[in-house]
Amino acid sequence: MATLIHRGPDQQGIFSSDVFSFGAARLKIIDLECGNQPILVNNGEYGIVFNGEVYNHRELRAELEELGHTFISRSDTETVLKAFLQWDTESFARLRGMFALAVWNVPQKRVVLARDRMGIKPLYFAQRGEELYFGSELKAILVHPEIDRTLSREALDCYLSLNYIPCPWTLIDGIRKVPAGNWMEWRDGEVTTKQYWQLPYGKIREISLEDAKEQLNTLLTESIREHLLSDVPLGVWLSGGIDSTAILHYSAAASSSRLKSFSISFKGRSFDESSYIRTAVREYGTDHDEMDLNLAVDLRGAIEEFTYYCDEPSADAGALPVWFLSKLCKRKTTVALSGEGADEVLGGYLTYRANRIARHLRRLPRAAVAAGLSIFRRWPVSDEKIGFDYKVKRLLEGSLMKPERAHVYWNGTFADQDMRTLVYEPLPRTLEQILGQLANLPKVNDDLAPYLWLDQKYYLADDILIKSDRMSMAHSVEVRPPFLDHRIVEFAATLPAKLKIRGSWQKVILRELMKDKLPPAILHRPKIGFDIPAHEWLRGPLRGLLEDSLQFGLSEYGELFRRDGIEQFKKRHFQKEINIGYHLWGLLILFLWMKRWQVKI
Repeated sequence: MATLIHRGPDQQGIFSSDVFSFGAARLKIIDLECGNQPILVNNGEYGIVFNGEVYNHRELRAELEELGHTFISRSDTETVLKAFLQWDTESFARLRGMFALAVWNVPQKRVVLARDRMGIKPLYFAQRGEELYFGSELKAILVHPEIDRTLSREALDCYLSLNYIPCPWTLIDGIRKVPAGNWMEWRDGEVTTKQYWQLPYGKIREISLEDAKEQLNTLLTESIREHLLSDVPLGVWLSGGIDSTAILHYSAAASSSRLKSFSISFKGRSFDESSYIRTAVREYGTDHDEMDLNLAVDLRGAIEEFTYYCDEPSADAGALPVWFLSKLCKRKTTVALSGEGADEVLGGYLTYRANRIARHLRRLPRAAVAAGLSIFRRWPVSDEKIGFDYKVKRLLEGSLMKPERAHVYWNGTFADQDMRTLVYEPLPRTLEQILGQLANLPKVNDDLAPYLWLDQKYYLADDILIKSDRMSMAHSVEVRPPFLDHRIVEFAATLPAKLKIRGSWQKVILRELMKDKLPPAILHRPKIGFDIPAHEWLRGPLRGLLEDSLQFGLSEYGELFRRDGIEQFKKRHFQKEINIGYHLWGLLILFLWMKRWQVKI
């Protein structure tokens, strides 16, 4: 329980029997007077531990009361338990929200774990013979004395390529993630799993722009109204982009009180989004707090601290600003809405356009593309990931790969040939298993759909949402992403590609919907992202931390990682021959995490 105290510092509860032991840490958001979790019924024969929020719990409660159930609290946790008692595992498909839970039945020696449809809330497990260990975070299992901390080479293959570890793997051998939209049953030592919801795919329909706008407007209005459910003040994470400002627009319309908003800016970066943030703040009159993430901040101290809270290492450098954003948010509220998920659901990433450009490049002679790449590799490097040289090099490199490998390479780091310079022995080809799923998808006349499906299943759940959950919960802040209401996800999956990408215009349907609602400057601002200037910082203020962590990794794990390869990457980075700040950031986080948890190889 001590490893999870940050997820629920307000109340903690523990239940034990001769077969089960459970604990939960609760953040007071709904029903502030509710007693400690776990919630028990029938003298402890049944009970639940729960993390997250169920937004339609009042509707479910009314239905359950008509069926004869009585309630002692206003908590959604109790509603979920009573729903399970009524409908068993079929109850999970009735829930709208984000959750990870465990329900037990003592007489039947039965435990059921379940995770929300999109994987917003985390849930890990390890099985040793007939015993099952589980927790909301990896560290809750790692502290158990019977769990070995051995590095998973299957997961490492993905981490070095993708910057994250896709489900079901983790970087600890034998510990896995419960997949999104799944439940798992332990019954007297026997374990079974089943999917209760799957990502929609393949049912593209013809629909007019006006009809699509009307439906999306209705869905967003309903989703955000439900996501505002709380007994404590709420805020909005604001970036000045269309996603977060759309959330703010609908929230302002649904809320009777002045909203709080929070943002992180990079005033030293070549592109400063703070002017767009100020435009949104003026438009909606929010109570706004903003932090400039600059070199005066204790960057090294924050990184060394959040490697504990990031739970499993994520090389997404956006974790650092999210860390500070969560810290800023905690000063005024414990609940915030964010725009996460819109890019993966509605086609907002530049990678989708890169796929289409690369398709044309692959029609050229391979030697011609390689020659162009050679020229750009000699181009003077810039210190910004958004630099022209960086994007063109990555585009040309990806166009020489298979389309599915190129797609994950756009947002990833090390290419396949780089892996041989990083590790001595070939790693299991786990990434090939992931990408191989694309070949098994139903054939559709939509070049965008397979990659949206892939990103929703892996990049969104195992990078974006993990980053948001760990960094926010480290500060006891709950972040809710209204774009990931499963009704919006299901609706978006039916839209043709032309309503998502049109030329250089992305998230077409959302932009069309919001063009009469948001200030024009926000609608037309360029997409920048939330990354730190890693190339520059790792050559400057973070160079010492990088050097120290790489030295530790090579001294402790030199049997696996190649010193000559890593030293060569580091040398070329410091001499500004190449921009691989995000590659080295991933190694930095990996070795800091392995040191913190004393991981063996």
